[in-house]
Amino acid sequence: MDNSNKHILNVLNDLVETAKDGQKGFETAATAVDSQRVKSELERFAQQRAIFVSELESTAQKLGGSTTNTTTIEGAAMQAAGAVHRGWINLKSAVGANDSKAILNECENGDEAALKAYDNALHEEGLPVDVKTMIQRQYQEIQAAKQTVSSLKQVL
Repeated sequence: MDNSNKHILNVLNDLVETAKDGQKGFETAATAVDSQRVKSELERFAQQRAIFVSELESTAQKLGGSTTNTTTIEGAAMQAAGAVHRGWINLKSAVGANDSKAILNECENGDEAALKAYDNALHEEGLPVDVKTMIQRQYQEIQAAKQTVSSLKQVL
């Protein structure tokens, strides 16, 4: 595998982790909110992120790589640190407090971190057009999700 493919796979791997965190975050948030409307939106975003993961993974496979990391003990610690870095750190305390507004704030924080990760990916050199197009589309969908989450806070 040449270095440019390795580089692209690293970019894709980062986004897979970001999307997986979003999926888990939204799933967790959905179980903790009372409003049925909010719950169904959060479930929809969790599903959306699951789709992102499979798109990113299949793109990586086409490039001859894999995004399925074999998780070691330090890998698990790194994933936990990564989840913190990716904006979902305070979700558990918001869920514990049973505070729907705080939960939605954490969803926004998670998406804010995701947007940064996607923005960084979009500024990487040497990404093939089809990869960049997919990343751009996912970025726009995350932006739309974040706006929806913001507006959901108004209905609580």
